[in-house]
Amino acid sequence: MSTKILPFARAASVFRDLRRKDKKIVQCHGTFDLVHPGHVIHFEEAKKLGNVLVVTLTAASHVNKGPGRPFFNDALRAKALAALEVVDYVIVVPHAAAVEAIELVRPHIYCKGLEYQEAENDVTGNIHDDVATVEKLGGKVRYVGSVVFSSTRLLNNFFETQTPDVKDFCRSLSRNFGPADLRREVEAFSRLRVLVVGEVIFDRYSTVDVQGLTSKNRILSARHLGEETHPGGALAVVRHLLEFTPHVRLATVTGQEPWVARVLRPYRRTLAGHLGIRDGVTIVKHRFVEPKAEGKELSKLFSINFINNEPLDPATEKKFLRPLRQLADWADVVLVMDFGHGLMTRKTRELLQSKAKFLAVNCQTNSNNYGFNVINRRYRRADSFSLDQTEITLAVGRRRFDFEKELGNLRRQFRSRYAWLTRGGRQTIGMTPRAVCHCAPFEVNVVDTVGAGDAFCAVATLAAVRGLPLKGATFLGQLAGAQAVKVAGNAEPVKKANLIKSGSALLNF
Repeated sequence: MSTKILPFARAASVFRDLRRKDKKIVQCHGTFDLVHPGHVIHFEEAKKLGNVLVVTLTAASHVNKGPGRPFFNDALRAKALAALEVVDYVIVVPHAAAVEAIELVRPHIYCKGLEYQEAENDVTGNIHDDVATVEKLGGKVRYVGSVVFSSTRLLNNFFETQTPDVKDFCRSLSRNFGPADLRREVEAFSRLRVLVVGEVIFDRYSTVDVQGLTSKNRILSARHLGEETHPGGALAVVRHLLEFTPHVRLATVTGQEPWVARVLRPYRRTLAGHLGIRDGVTIVKHRFVEPKAEGKELSKLFSINFINNEPLDPATEKKFLRPLRQLADWADVVLVMDFGHGLMTRKTRELLQSKAKFLAVNCQTNSNNYGFNVINRRYRRADSFSLDQTEITLAVGRRRFDFEKELGNLRRQFRSRYAWLTRGGRQTIGMTPRAVCHCAPFEVNVVDTVGAGDAFCAVATLAAVRGLPLKGATFLGQLAGAQAVKVAGNAEPVKKANLIKSGSALLNF
């Protein structure tokens, strides 16, 4: 390995020695996925501002440029940079933003491209933190780079960053819906008022080390390593939506267990229609999983569900319905997350179908409600809806059928403006009265599929309310799903900045 490439953990001492020798340190930071003439000129102009040029690059696991990026791994990107005579040191930084890299190097001059002179060009907003950190440490920020190329555009056009199907879809979309259009439409989501109605589900993950079978009873034995609880169900959808618009309200019912109030406290502003039942059961789906292996999907061993299968009793139903009428009038869109655990009674469904200005329906099938929570047996109206393959199979009532044809039949039955069928790792079919599209998954390196459909539904619904063309709306939903499958369960909401950044990269041709 080149002596120019320094390990992050031990690099600070090198820069302390350089400062003692009165060397003026200049730092550049980025992904540098494909080094091109624009980068070389950027580095040359930066080096002229000091004595030592340090290039820090974001580690692959923290790059947020969408599926397939970075194209080159950490070692190859570092090697390419170290081969440049103008570069003195290279460091791979195990953080998503540049703040930690700046604190490590403590540069006299920190250089960014000329495009960052206008802070609004940075969709992540990180440039503000970069500047503040540099100035706090006594350094200055300079903007350089008289010749500009786009690594992303070069990679998209000349490298296989995506499967051919995904690349063709994105290239076709980019002709009428470019990065600027994407950002404008996503920013416009902030004006939408959304009412989410559905069960809150807490996803509890216990990580265990399987030790084998016990000698006496031959049962599985495992050592407990740790535990996390994520807000799931309708609350996960609320968390996704809050990344895009502050105008989100949740109507739901939970139990009054002491821990529930604590977990819900950060969302109290959204809980306009929350009803806590003293003797109720808050839904918890407790999964036991093995430690995450790098590059592999999370391995789940078994699950224990804490669910009360009974529908709301008449008195509770009446209390729950009371605020719904006003909330439905307030909302631009009512998003029903029907998990089939008793909340969505006939009266609740009828109220929302009659009152909602725009009704989006996600009627889910799971191990607890299999065969009993079928969308076309429970709803007569849906301005948009999304299903997975199991759910449409139950709705159709046959094992073998034409997916596109039957999705069209359901769309016509509900008189829907948008309909989506997500077929796991195969494709998503989107449909409006005048158009059909097919889109392959954007992300193939899956950690956990739990919650990915909810993420797709949340963002695609916003696009549908805005009336985006089908391909654009499907693209946004796929971007959300691609983010969701990279984390365990609902540990993190879909990030707006990352969605814009990764979407812009995919559309950059």
